[in-house]
Amino acid sequence: MAEPIIDVSGVWFSFNGQPVLQDVDLKVERGDFLVVIGPNGGGKTTLLKLMLGLIEPTRGSVRVFGRPPAKAAHRIGYVPQNVHVNKTFPVSVLDVVLMGRLRTSKGWSRNSRQDRLSAQAALEQLGVWEVRDRRIGDLSGGQLQRVFIARALVSGPEVLFLDEAMASIDAQSRGGFYESLTELNRTVTIVAVSHDMMILSSHVKSVACVNRDLHYHGSGEITQEMLDAAYRCPVDLVAHGVPHRVLCRHEGPPHD
Repeated sequence: MAEPIIDVSGVWFSFNGQPVLQDVDLKVERGDFLVVIGPNGGGKTTLLKLMLGLIEPTRGSVRVFGRPPAKAAHRIGYVPQNVHVNKTFPVSVLDVVLMGRLRTSKGWSRNSRQDRLSAQAALEQLGVWEVRDRRIGDLSGGQLQRVFIARALVSGPEVLFLDEAMASIDAQSRGGFYESLTELNRTVTIVAVSHDMMILSSHVKSVACVNRDLHYHGSGEITQEMLDAAYRCPVDLVAHGVPHRVLCRHEGPPHD
């Protein structure tokens, strides 16, 4: 059996003395499409940052392609939760994607023909090649998010991390966006943090429920038991096509 490309073993992480993650184990196989779900403050983004090497675990180990994450950065693509963009800045979609080909070791060299071919391939793969000459400020939220993913893909990563990449995309556009990710998953392993459970279950291959500890499920089906484990209070599972989620009545004081 092939070794996992991501191996999180016995990981604890604390912030200001407060545990955020405790004794987390997770293995991600090549070709997986893993979605990480859980309540706000449950540790989803912290787990993602640990796998990216942006922070270090308090205890335990994280390995990506058998190495510390920082040593595997050239094989990783990342789209953070909040990409701050000055939409009035006169930069084109193509220029934004080409930024993903910048090499610090070569300084501010001109883009090569191969850089431009790679940018074109990434934009075509995400279905936004036709807007390559438009300013980023003129794009919809869904188009902009596809451009950011194209920028992450242009360097040819083997695994792509997405932190709430769907948050800025309207409900009508999400179906097509997930179809693009499913097609992308043919060649790239995907790890995505998301709150959107209504469409995900028909596209992903595995699910990790995180709320300080982690429960892993090796299929894309999101069940009632998974929601109860992740949110630790009764949550109704909503069928596809219903544009809202209903929380069951439960005892206890209100909380955020």
